[in-house]
Amino acid sequence: MVQKTEKLCLIMIVAMAVTSAHALEGGNPVAAHALDWRVINDDVMGGRSLGEVRRADGRLFFSGSLNTNGGGFASIRVPAGDVLLQSSSGVRLKVRGDGRAYTFRLRPRNSRISYWSKFSTENGEWVEVELPFTSFWPNWRGRRLNAPAITAVQVAELGLMINDGIDGAFAIEVDWISSY
Repeated sequence: MVQKTEKLCLIMIVAMAVTSAHALEGGNPVAAHALDWRVINDDVMGGRSLGEVRRADGRLFFSGSLNTNGGGFASIRVPAGDVLLQSSSGVRLKVRGDGRAYTFRLRPRNSRISYWSKFSTENGEWVEVELPFTSFWPNWRGRRLNAPAITAVQVAELGLMINDGIDGAFAIEVDWISSY
């Protein structure tokens, strides 16, 4: 019985090391709670959604309530700073969500458009999300545009948004963000 327990512990240690190594491939992960996020909800256009950001236990928490009666989005945004390496081909983040779909948002320098890529979460489970820049599409106020693809060099701002069209509470935790 002891040998089986030791083997199981060894397997778990190796699995955790592989997961950590995968997170470190490419860019250096940045602790999401260490970034200076600001909240932007649909109230800027008359909507009624509520979103808030808080930091605890070394993680970032984004939660609130989505209201699709006007606007229908809640978001947090932060200057990109040194989060993305100039040679990267995508964004990676570790999140624990509520089973809802979220949008990761990139805004280029000197531009009013943004680029969106959607991802799903598993209720209560930590997942690593990988979003290649080729999965982002250009938007202006939620309308798809015909514009060139975005590259890491162009990114001035990162964002996390919920705009899945479902009224009600939402909550997502972000551990880290990196590029690859």
